[in-house]
Amino acid sequence: MENKRVNKEKQRPALSPATAARARMVHCTVKTDSTHRELSTPIPDAMSSKGSVVLAYSGGLDTSCILVWLKEQGYDVIAYLANIGQKEDFEEARKKALKLGAKKVFIEDVSREFVEEFIWPAMHCKRTATSWAPLSPGLASPANKWKSLSERGQYVSHGATGKGNDQVRFELTCYSLAPQIKVTAPWRMPGFYNRFKGRHDLTEYAKQHRIPIPVTPKNPWSMDESLTHISYEAGILENPKSQAPPGLYTKTQDPAKAPNIADILEIEFRKGVPVKVTNVKDGTTHQTSLELFMYLNEVAGKHGVGRINIVEDRFIGMKSRGFWHSPECEFVRHCIAKSQERVEGKVQVSVLKGQVYILGRESPLSLYNEELMSMNVQGDYEPIDATGFININSLRLKEYHRLQSKVK
Repeated sequence: MENKRVNKEKQRPALSPATAARARMVHCTVKTDSTHRELSTPIPDAMSSKGSVVLAYSGGLDTSCILVWLKEQGYDVIAYLANIGQKEDFEEARKKALKLGAKKVFIEDVSREFVEEFIWPAMHCKRTATSWAPLSPGLASPANKWKSLSERGQYVSHGATGKGNDQVRFELTCYSLAPQIKVTAPWRMPGFYNRFKGRHDLTEYAKQHRIPIPVTPKNPWSMDESLTHISYEAGILENPKSQAPPGLYTKTQDPAKAPNIADILEIEFRKGVPVKVTNVKDGTTHQTSLELFMYLNEVAGKHGVGRINIVEDRFIGMKSRGFWHSPECEFVRHCIAKSQERVEGKVQVSVLKGQVYILGRESPLSLYNEELMSMNVQGDYEPIDATGFININSLRLKEYHRLQSKVK
C-alpha cells in the first residue's frame, strides 16, 4: 500500500494485540522507582544525571537529530531499530547511530512476527483506520516499541510530534507493558519545539552537527515504511491540490505502465489466515507467512495495486485509544479468532492494471448450496413457504400506513 497523505500526522487507532503484549512483558527489564509520567516539560536537573533513554530510532531526520539532542541534555542513549520490512541498510544505520553518540544500538528483525501477530489479526477484522485510510503505520508502531523495552533504561523516547496520534500509540504501548516507565517526548517539550519550529530547523541543526540525513529541499518527504505500506508526507503534499511527483512511488508501478497480461493467483486460507499462494501461470508457490506476504506485495506492486491519495482526519487532545491496550482487547480478539475458525478454502484472483478481481472461490466448509440456489432445480425448498415469510415482513409496512392514515 502506498499513499500520499496531506496531514502531517496519521489518524489511526492503535492496534496492539494484548496477547502478544503480555508475552513480551516477561522480557521487560525496565527499572524505575516512580510511577509512569509523561515528561512533557523540560527536566530541570534530572537530565544532567546521565540517565539512560531507549530511543525508537529510524535513522531519519527527526530521530537522528533527537539522538544528538538527547546527548546534549545529558542522556545516555540506547538506540533501537526494528526491521519490519522497510528497505534499510541496517548496518549503516547502526554505524550512524554509534557515530552520533549512541551508547548501544539494538537492531532486530521482527518481520515474520509483524505479519503473524499484527497483519493477520488486522486482516481478520478488515481493520482500517477510516473508510479508506490504511492502518499500516498504526500496526507497525507497537511492534517497534515493544521490543525497545527489553533493554534497561530509565526513559523511553520517540520522534512522534505532539500534533497527532503516533505519540499516543507509542506511549500507550509502553505503559501497557511497563506502567512505571517514564517517557520523554522531545516534540512536546518547550525546550525542543521552541528551538525547532519544524523540519527546516531540524535540517539546519543536522548540518551544524554533521548529521547525515536523507532529506533535501528537493526531497523533503517524511516517509513511513513497513511490509504493509509506504506513506509520504510534507513538502508540496501538504497542499491537497498538489499531485504527487511521478517518481515518488517506490513500491508500485504506474498502473498505466503496468503489464497488459494479468497474474492469476490462487490463495488458500485456513482459519482466516493465508497459508499458501500459487501463481496459476508459472507455478510459483509460497507457504510461509512472510514469504507469502512479500510475494503478494511483489505481484501487486508490479501491477500498480495499492495506490491511494487521501486527506486524513486527526484528533488533538484526549484520545480514547486505550481499548487496544486493555484487557477487553483480549476478549475481542478471541471473538474475532472464533469467527475465523471455519474460514477455509481457496480464492482465485486476477491482478491487472491497478485492480484485483475475484475470479472464483471454493471452500469445504461453505454454507453455499448450489442445488438449493439453482434456478434449474427446486431442491429442498417449497416456494409456497415464501408467501408467509413476505406477509410477516410486510406487517410493519402495513402498520406504518395505518398509523399515517390516523395522523392525517
